[in-house]
Amino acid sequence: MFAGFTDETIQFFLDLRFHNYTDYFHQQHDRYVENVQQLFYSLIEDLAPAMLSVDPRMEVRPYKCLSRIHRDTRFSKDKSPYRDHLWFLFRRAAEPREKSLFYYGEFGPDRLDWGLGIWGENREVMDMFRKRMEANPDGIMAMIDDMDLPERHLGLGGSWFKRMPVPEQIPDRLKRWYLSRDMYIGKVDPAYEWAFSDRLKTEMEKDFLAMAPLYQTLRGICDEI
Repeated sequence: MFAGFTDETIQFFLDLRFHNYTDYFHQQHDRYVENVQQLFYSLIEDLAPAMLSVDPRMEVRPYKCLSRIHRDTRFSKDKSPYRDHLWFLFRRAAEPREKSLFYYGEFGPDRLDWGLGIWGENREVMDMFRKRMEANPDGIMAMIDDMDLPERHLGLGGSWFKRMPVPEQIPDRLKRWYLSRDMYIGKVDPAYEWAFSDRLKTEMEKDFLAMAPLYQTLRGICDEI
C-alpha cells in the first residue's frame, strides 16, 4: 500500500543527478529499488483498480507502466545515462506509446504532475474529435463542464493550430479544444507535500476518474480509426 514517497526517494534522485554514471548507479542499485522503484510500484498497484474501472483493457502491471530510469541517449545531446525523475503511464496493454491515449503521473525532486493525454501529435484522432465537436458542440461542452476541470485545478495543455478556421457552431469556450494540435489535461500546481503521504494516491485517483468521460470519448475515436 502506497504511503508516500520519502526523503530517501528525493535524496537518491539528487545523488544520481550529481553522480550520473554507470558505476555509481550499479553501486546504488539496492537504494534505487527500495526507495524509488518499489514506491512507484506501490502507487501504481493502488491506482490499478480505478484504472481498470475506466478501461478493463488498461495495462496496470507496474513494471510495464513505470518508465525506465535509463535514458535513451542516442538522439540527445545530453548523454547522462540516468533520469533524475520517473513517470508512469496507464494505457491499453500492448499499445505502442507513440500517439497513444494514456493517463500519466510524474515525480522527482522538482516536479509533481499527473493527467490524461495523447502522446505526441495524432492528427487522425484530433481531426475526428473536431468532427464530434462540429456535430454536437453542446454535448462535448457538457462533457467538459461535467469534468469540472477548473475546480479540480486541471488545465488543458498542448500546442495549437494558429491558422485553422473554426466553424461558427463552435462556442468560444470550445475553440481552444478545437484548435488543439496535441492535447493533454494536467494538474495545475499540485501541493508537493502530497507526494509524501497517501493523499497523492487519493488525489490522483479522484482526478483520473473525473477525466474518464474524456478518456472514453477519445478511446472510442482511437478504436474507430
